[in-house]
Amino acid sequence: MTDGILLALIVIPCLVIAIVFHEVAHGLVANMLGDPTAKMRGRLTFNPIKHVDPIGTLVVPGALWLMGGPIFGWAKPVPVMKNRLNNPRYGMMAVAAAGPGMNLLLALVGAVLLGLMAPGISVENFSEPGVLVEGLFYFILINLFLAIFNLLPIPPFDGGHIVEGLLPPSLSRHWGKLQQYGMFLLIALIAASWAFPQWNIIGNTIGPPVEWMLERYLGIAQAISGSGAS
Repeated sequence: MTDGILLALIVIPCLVIAIVFHEVAHGLVANMLGDPTAKMRGRLTFNPIKHVDPIGTLVVPGALWLMGGPIFGWAKPVPVMKNRLNNPRYGMMAVAAAGPGMNLLLALVGAVLLGLMAPGISVENFSEPGVLVEGLFYFILINLFLAIFNLLPIPPFDGGHIVEGLLPPSLSRHWGKLQQYGMFLLIALIAASWAFPQWNIIGNTIGPPVEWMLERYLGIAQAISGSGAS
């Protein structure tokens, strides 16, 4: 029980930071590209209270953790008005990519800190010599998971917006209409993951690219720690 509480104390702050920075990145890029909606509504802040979604930030991650599933969640989406962007089509793609991009950047920061804090770390034989190092490991993992998860090419994820921008205008309009059903698709995905745990839907979909990227980021930590030198 103590180990579980300690893990929660490590994972929850990592998840909150990853989600909040993800949403703020959306708003910052939207503001830069002509849409100040998020700024006007006070959402360009790193205060987590402004971004917390009771279901996506607390209930879903908590339930997944208790069930031993992959931990992920979401915050209240930062408001973006596509028509206010300087170039609505490509601007929305940039806004969508900003969230996962921020998570990849945070993972890189975590890898650098991990390399500095854990001399001798290696990709082949990773161990957590302390709470701080363990926290950095989960920080990297959570950010990579959120980046890849949000890049799934379906509404309402960021990848869905990117696909919409890449499609020809005629197809893009039809794809955009799917956004209104996005929350139902997300609920269906979560429900299927719970109802059929043996299928490991999320793990089989997100797991391989996350594991591949985790090896790359731990390789960066290894190079910084100097353990790769012989």
